[in-house]
Amino acid sequence: MNYYALGQKIRKVRKAHALSQEALAERVGISTTHMSHIETGNTKPSLATFVAIAEALDVSTDELLHDYDASADRPAALSRVLQLLSSCSTQEVRILEDILQAAKVALEKHL
Repeated sequence: MNYYALGQKIRKVRKAHALSQEALAERVGISTTHMSHIETGNTKPSLATFVAIAEALDVSTDELLHDYDASADRPAALSRVLQLLSSCSTQEVRILEDILQAAKVALEKHL
C-alpha cells in the first residue's frame, strides 16, 4: 500500500471540496496534525479513520484507494445525455441548454 499516494488522493479530494485540513480533521474527529501526517503518508490511517475520511469527503473508499478514471465513463455518459435529449421537445432542449450552461459556469467556479 502506497500511503503517500493515498494521502495525496485525500488531499486532492479535500481541496476539490474546498475544505481545509482543519475542517476535514474536525469532521473526522482527529487532530489537524494527524490529518497532515495522513496526507503526507507519514501516518497510516486506521480503518475507522479512513472510512470516516471517505464519509466526510462524500466519496467511496474505493475512489480513494484506486485510480478511478472518470474520463473512461465519459462516452457512456454522453450517450445517455444524448438519449435523454432526443426524447425532449425543441423547447425542452433549449431550456436544458440554458440550465447546462449555468451549471457549467457554476462548476468552473468551484473546480
